[in-house]
Amino acid sequence: MSTVSVVGPDGGETIQLGPTRMRILEDGTTTGHRLGIGEITLAPHTQGPPQHRHAQHDEGFYVVSGTVHFTIGETTRVAPAGTLAMIPPGAPHTFANLGDTPAVMLNTFTPDLYVQYFRDLRNMIAGGRELTPESTVEVMSRYATVPATDFA
Repeated sequence: MSTVSVVGPDGGETIQLGPTRMRILEDGTTTGHRLGIGEITLAPHTQGPPQHRHAQHDEGFYVVSGTVHFTIGETTRVAPAGTLAMIPPGAPHTFANLGDTPAVMLNTFTPDLYVQYFRDLRNMIAGGRELTPESTVEVMSRYATVPATDFA
């Protein structure tokens, strides 16, 4: 018999990463690791991670509230609530909340490979290391993800 997962509004695994909160709603356990889902809350005036590319998973972002600025290579797209951004493997990307109110996104990982990245960042901070672009890139590298510095 298959196990069904129902995560309420106060459920999931919450990971605080500086001004950004990730709430893991599905870590791949229920989906046979085909899909991971998180809820990202970006505080006002918050930059996301350094621009990067994933080699082994697709990533989706659905803007639930607020406005998010997605940078894809050298192009920035303004994404108000109701916008879906799908990032295939190899596409350079990052995001930011440049506004005065929090922004909330539903974030998908197919397969669920990248869920552990957020746990690793939490553990790094708990171990006394600062969350910097350099330390973030180091943790990304464990999950077939590299900084995007060229946009060919």
